[in-house]
Amino acid sequence: MTTKSPVYRIIPVPVEKIRPNTYNPNSVAPPELKLLYDSIREDGYTMPIVCYYDEREDVYVIVDGFHRYRIMLDYPDIYRREEGLLPVSVIDKPLDYRMASTIRHNRARGSHNVDLMSNIIRELHELGRSDAWISKHLGMDKDEILRLKQLTGLTALFRDVQFGKAWLPAKEESGNDPAPAPDTTSDQSCEPQTP
Repeated sequence: MTTKSPVYRIIPVPVEKIRPNTYNPNSVAPPELKLLYDSIREDGYTMPIVCYYDEREDVYVIVDGFHRYRIMLDYPDIYRREEGLLPVSVIDKPLDYRMASTIRHNRARGSHNVDLMSNIIRELHELGRSDAWISKHLGMDKDEILRLKQLTGLTALFRDVQFGKAWLPAKEESGNDPAPAPDTTSDQSCEPQTP
């Protein structure tokens, strides 16, 4: 049987060869982290850590599973029982696609940090990804992307945004034309101003 899904090729990797990524916006409160420990203690590792293998550094960089990784580092009983090995499913994708994968994993579970998420939006824009790419790969709508971009305060992130008039008056029901539209050539227009 041949399949493309990485989950069918799980490998044991020494925890010392695994590194966290620098962009994960997911956070777990202490009670839930303790519950994760209890789950791993009672049931073992039932899901692999998803990683990218960095050949140059000879390490596995976490895409998903940071907190399962932390449990092994923080609890000696788990480390001993697992003999320092974590189950790893390897994906081979460039950084922007790994970031998108991390977000999809986190969003599917329903938790991520808004500030860190806005930083990811900034990083993806710096990597040349458009709002359309972010929307498609992170499962976000335009308004959510716009709100996260606003949190960063960086105007460069708005280069893809098309600004328009605030409103245009509609014809009155009587059929009479409304007052003329506002003058859009003055400094009072809604169009972004260029220096």
